[in-house]
Amino acid sequence: MLEVADIFRDYGAAWREANRGHVSLGQLKVMSAIEHCRTAALGGHVVRCEDCSHTTIAYNSCRNRHCPKCQGAAAREWMADRGAELLPVPYFHIVFTLPSAIGDIAYTNKAVIYDLLFKASSETLITIAADPKHLGANIGMTAVLHTWGSAMTHHPHVHMIVPGGGLSTDNQHWIAAKPTFFLPVFVLSKLFRRLMLEKLVAAHAAEKLKFYGAHAHLADANAFAKFLAPLRKRRWFVYAKRPFAGPKAVLAYLARYTHRVAISNSRLIKIDTKSVTFKVKNYRLEGRARYTTMTLDVGEFIRRFLIHASTASATTASSPAPQRPPTWLWHAKGSMHPRRTPPATPPRLMPTQRCGAVLAAVVACTSSRPSHAAKLRTITHRLGRQ
Repeated sequence: MLEVADIFRDYGAAWREANRGHVSLGQLKVMSAIEHCRTAALGGHVVRCEDCSHTTIAYNSCRNRHCPKCQGAAAREWMADRGAELLPVPYFHIVFTLPSAIGDIAYTNKAVIYDLLFKASSETLITIAADPKHLGANIGMTAVLHTWGSAMTHHPHVHMIVPGGGLSTDNQHWIAAKPTFFLPVFVLSKLFRRLMLEKLVAAHAAEKLKFYGAHAHLADANAFAKFLAPLRKRRWFVYAKRPFAGPKAVLAYLARYTHRVAISNSRLIKIDTKSVTFKVKNYRLEGRARYTTMTLDVGEFIRRFLIHASTASATTASSPAPQRPPTWLWHAKGSMHPRRTPPATPPRLMPTQRCGAVLAAVVACTSSRPSHAAKLRTITHRLGRQ
């Protein structure tokens, strides 16, 4: 199966050279991790079947937040940890999306604007839910930031999973929402728009926003106010999906969102020396017409993938491919915490396909020197003759 790692290995070096000076350290680390994932560069283990003595090499995975091959195990671990937190009530899925104009200035203000997006969306839900005209309850939520659309363009939005109800204002009893209706999306949209615009104006007044290139003129307060004016009149996108079948379905769904990357390997169709073709979904359409394909220049494909890659530093004005922070998890009364990338770890050892017995690690190699690939093969060869 074609992988993002194949594209990076075959064309990454040329892309980095062509964009020298415009690729951040964070992007370089993501590319390196994906290229070396499950190769000798990260070390590995020689494993041998306890019954039939079949011997093979199992290389370590990178466990980078953006590696398409490393999210399955992380999702399973996350689901196991979160299971006890679910309530036996219906859950709703609500999406808050920033207008494209604000998404444009978020390129160089990611930490600030993404934080405002979390705060405005959570405050919107909490405020409307507490209103006796709607639910009259104190609610909680889990929110996940995504910055991409199906075509890997910059599309900042927050997915929220919300229990269908909340505690009364005196915290003495549970107030349940209607089985198929949580809160009116039009009311949510209006408040979300007002809160987000107010927070943007305050951030600008506090000089927390930076503008470069075509947006440099927005550093002036009057120009920024004029930039925001049309956004005060248009409807902002807030989408509420139908409730889930049960808590387990909620957890499985949320695990897919918290551990999703800009594009999975399963969506890749083909690659040649000039382009990459992959599957996309047009959410404006229904039925089979929604699913189609897109072909991008190899360099553009790499650029789009990396604009969603983690970085610890701010994007500079010269960078054509800004990055996003790690996936952020937000709780209504907590704070935003990045999910850090753990170090490379050994692979899970599965039963051998030859006889079904468990594979046992007999040799471990953790160095990243190129010579270790040959070393592991030599050890495997020797063990195979025993």
